[in-house]
Amino acid sequence: MQNDKEIFDLLKDLYPQHPSKKFVTLTENTLRQQARSMSKKRIITRFSVMTSIFLLCSFIFSWLILSSEDSKVSIEINGYGAASSNAIDEKEPVVYIYHSHNTESFIPELQTKKSNQMFSHTKNVTLVGKELSKALKKLQIKAIHDETDIAGILKRKGLPFSDSYKVSGENLQQALAEHNSIRMIFDIHRDSLKRQDSTVEIKGENYARIQFTVSKTSENYEVNKKFATQLHKQLEELYPGLSRGVEEKEVTPENTYNQELHDNSILLNIGSIENTLEETYRTTDIFAQVVKNYLEGRN
Repeated sequence: MQNDKEIFDLLKDLYPQHPSKKFVTLTENTLRQQARSMSKKRIITRFSVMTSIFLLCSFIFSWLILSSEDSKVSIEINGYGAASSNAIDEKEPVVYIYHSHNTESFIPELQTKKSNQMFSHTKNVTLVGKELSKALKKLQIKAIHDETDIAGILKRKGLPFSDSYKVSGENLQQALAEHNSIRMIFDIHRDSLKRQDSTVEIKGENYARIQFTVSKTSENYEVNKKFATQLHKQLEELYPGLSRGVEEKEVTPENTYNQELHDNSILLNIGSIENTLEETYRTTDIFAQVVKNYLEGRN
């Protein structure tokens, strides 16, 4: 039996292949067109693959950026003097809140009346600052709330209590260097008055009263006093009796409550040792509205 090669050779001998010139030309053109078509398909396919990879990478990159921003330390977030009406639309923080005496606490929260025990590492004025920053956030005002354990740093470094403002001022200076958008600074404390002097009843509920304290030895004394006075007046217009007024204190040049570092910088005493945290929270909600009014230029 003949194999395939032998049969194929026999056919070639019986029917010799002498294609015409026209047939060759047509075949050549056809093959060229098919080659171009295949090349285009390969280019389109390659372009589609590259485009898909680019879009996928862009999506992943954008997702990573958004995720990293969401994971940042809470800036509850959003110049000097009166602010413009669009101030609270800024993306940067405009309020800085901190606590030079961060362990100051309240008798009702600690259930003690011993003066040397009116401090706590958990239930203290830091929670008041946190509540204020939350209230500001609800009003679309961005704030930095510094919860640094100043008392812990003093103890660890063997520094005296009088260095509290020096230590807290270091964080403040760093924040100001990083955020030139900051327009007002509040160092929140609690006072040591009796309850009748630190509390006011408004519409059947008790509120912790606020006192604005300004250092007379700060080089920003005049502008800080004006700022504190404006906030006091607005607070009195909204809720008479909630403010205890503006206190001007003679402080040594070495300790000006850090108020020389920035205009519109004041110390706030929100409540006293006999107030509850809930009473201070009610007050911070109202004070946040006063801050918003100021930023919008309603002085």
